[in-house]
Amino acid sequence: MKMALIGATGFVGSKILAEALRRNHQVTAIVLHPEKLERHPKLSPLKADVTDTGQVEAAVRGHDAVISAFNPGWTNPDIFKLHVEGSKAIQEGVRRSGVRRLLVVGGAGSLEVAPGVQLVDTPAFPPKFKQGALGAREALTLLRAEKDLDWTFISPPAFLEPGTRTGKYRTGGDQLLMDGQVPAKISVEDLAVAILDEIELPRHLRNRFTVAY
Repeated sequence: MKMALIGATGFVGSKILAEALRRNHQVTAIVLHPEKLERHPKLSPLKADVTDTGQVEAAVRGHDAVISAFNPGWTNPDIFKLHVEGSKAIQEGVRRSGVRRLLVVGGAGSLEVAPGVQLVDTPAFPPKFKQGALGAREALTLLRAEKDLDWTFISPPAFLEPGTRTGKYRTGGDQLLMDGQVPAKISVEDLAVAILDEIELPRHLRNRFTVAY
């Protein structure tokens, strides 16, 4: 496939890029700093500001699918505002481009820990991640109102860590996956596997899903 990847140099995006290239896809990496990317015959770096709808539209036009691992940065004091603005621009830009398939990488904060209770709204949720989690939740809300795109939103489990690629995972829906009495985890490498599996064989069109071991 010919896919556009937003955020290809980030924590999650870099692993998605590696997995996509491993599977021999042609990838356009849409980033602010193309010089950070290593050369690869299947990789085309492209500098663009994804908070600008027009730049998104031009960058993704002609691709089979778009994967967005957009994140303004957890230490950014304006992360909520920038996350919402970027999510809107990406969604609108993809829609205008004529590409129908969009997969967005979100967070675990909007997963339910009890009926009607999301993780981000619990007292134990880490304050330093709260604004970013609220931004990702708003991105999901925007997608759920989307009428034209074949979108998918993936939430990682509560614990997402660097690790190894096993190629194994289980899936869930809107509820936080658990490992017995504790929240489940997954390596970022296997999160990337799940993302590419979904792109290649869609099972969650116009829906959110989560994965974990």
